[in-house]
Amino acid sequence: MTNPILSVGNVHHRYEQQPVLEDINFEVEEGSFVGLVGPNGSGKTTLIKLLLGVEKLQRGQITAFGQPIQKFKNKGRISYVSQKANSFGRGFPATVKEVVSMGIINNRNPLLPNQKNNLELVKDALKQVNMEQYLNRNIGDLSGGQQQRVFIARAIVNKPKLLILDEPTVGVDSQNVEQFYQLLAKLNQELGITLVLVSHDIGAITTYVTDLLCLNRSIHYHGNPNDFENMSDEQRSKLYGHNINTITHNH
Repeated sequence: MTNPILSVGNVHHRYEQQPVLEDINFEVEEGSFVGLVGPNGSGKTTLIKLLLGVEKLQRGQITAFGQPIQKFKNKGRISYVSQKANSFGRGFPATVKEVVSMGIINNRNPLLPNQKNNLELVKDALKQVNMEQYLNRNIGDLSGGQQQRVFIARAIVNKPKLLILDEPTVGVDSQNVEQFYQLLAKLNQELGITLVLVSHDIGAITTYVTDLLCLNRSIHYHGNPNDFENMSDEQRSKLYGHNINTITHNH
């Protein structure tokens, strides 16, 4: 039996008088790859903010590695990649090495080697995302997909146990999206990083994740992704609250 890295119990959240999340309960087990899907306005962004501890918890409880999220101090164990990470234009004055190094500068993990080994940590992280040859390139000269890989390297350079990604394929061209999801699966399976992936791409979600959460203010589905994939479009549309169609990915 694995241990839950995240535990969410009876969480409710509202902005002014508008409910955003209602009675949210789930656990993220160590070593799992969790997909979080749901329509726009379903509360996904708010839930991610609560899991990261950047939004104040109003009601309920969230624990990370057994500690209340409000008191969780070891930020180096959790990393985050936003959908806006790959937004650097040409000429932005930072190299790939400098961008990835920011992950070391900001980490508080006392188990990491000292400063003199930072370059090796950067190179190793870039190797994990197949970007080591771009070490000295300007970040703004890379494609959207390449930039996002660099930001994943920045997220994993401090060797986190949990990586949360919010729509990471935004700005990634369709030809590279499949390789991107394969990279995430590699991080999960080979490095043992627990992943929480927010995505609208249901076809990819059900292909790669081990657990699926469908959120629309409350959790309408939590379980095996294959069972979700085998639902009819009508059944899934009821969960979403509007009509949806699943795009099949060929592998």
